[in-house]
Amino acid sequence: MTQSLPQEPPRLKLGTRGSPLALWQAHAVRDALLKAHGWEAGAVAVEVIRTTGDAITDRALAQAGGKGLFTKELEEALIDGRIDLAVHSAKDMATRLPEGLILGGYLPRADVRDALVLPAGQAPHEGHPLASLKRGARVGTASLRREAQLRRLRPDLDVALLRGNLQTRLGKVDDGTFDATLLALAGLTRLGLQARASAVLGTADFLPAVGQGAVAIETRAGDDEVAALLAPVACGRTGLAVSVERAYLAELDGSCRTPIGGLAEVDDETVRFRGMVLKPDGSASYEIVRQGPLGEAEALGRHWGREMKRMVPAGLFGG
Repeated sequence: MTQSLPQEPPRLKLGTRGSPLALWQAHAVRDALLKAHGWEAGAVAVEVIRTTGDAITDRALAQAGGKGLFTKELEEALIDGRIDLAVHSAKDMATRLPEGLILGGYLPRADVRDALVLPAGQAPHEGHPLASLKRGARVGTASLRREAQLRRLRPDLDVALLRGNLQTRLGKVDDGTFDATLLALAGLTRLGLQARASAVLGTADFLPAVGQGAVAIETRAGDDEVAALLAPVACGRTGLAVSVERAYLAELDGSCRTPIGGLAEVDDETVRFRGMVLKPDGSASYEIVRQGPLGEAEALGRHWGREMKRMVPAGLFGG
């Protein structure tokens, strides 16, 4: 009888949530590492870790504790050494990470825009996408930003909470529970569901969440070995853009209690930024459009955040 050789232990253990989209992101990081280093498939193990945010589906994140609900258990596993890196949607990341953890890199950013999703088979209006929604239509979302942006343009809409993974949200539209929902185009595309985007919403009206479309890789600070392994797969341009957005958000309220959008775009020398804060009911919005030298990107993000904070009524944050 031929004995099989003992399997080599993985070089890296990668932690992720268990939703289909989270698993896509984790395997994208895994595949990039395997390709960059010429490793066999078993060199990077994917560990699925259930988070508190996955277990809570009956209320908005702001009411349950904020963004950290989708990262807490992954970060605990990282701190404890059970995994070597954690993969997240960048927009789910709190602006202040636990002590000893850093964002070690990002995959190249996907399309940052939101998409309007109507029931399967329903064609969108030929004019403005929101004209597809009848007066008083029920639109589901778990995002305060999307809700405020919808209410700003269509105060007649009935906007209600819709939690769950992407497939769950699509199902609630198709079964008639909701007339429509808004989803990140990047998530639909990554799961091969881009055809469900009834209309793509421009950033002029629907400025994305900070970090939207970016896959973030969290590591332990000072772990030089993991940092060196990540270096060939990390996208520097995405990292710079998201660092600006996160610095901006850190100066405001990054806890999901205030509708905030922010988008940075970089070229070889310049960072261009647009930021927005809205009242939850969409009745008022505050906006800045700025640009500056790329070498000062993160500092500019903090400066623009402080500038925005001076523009916005103090009572709006944390309300």
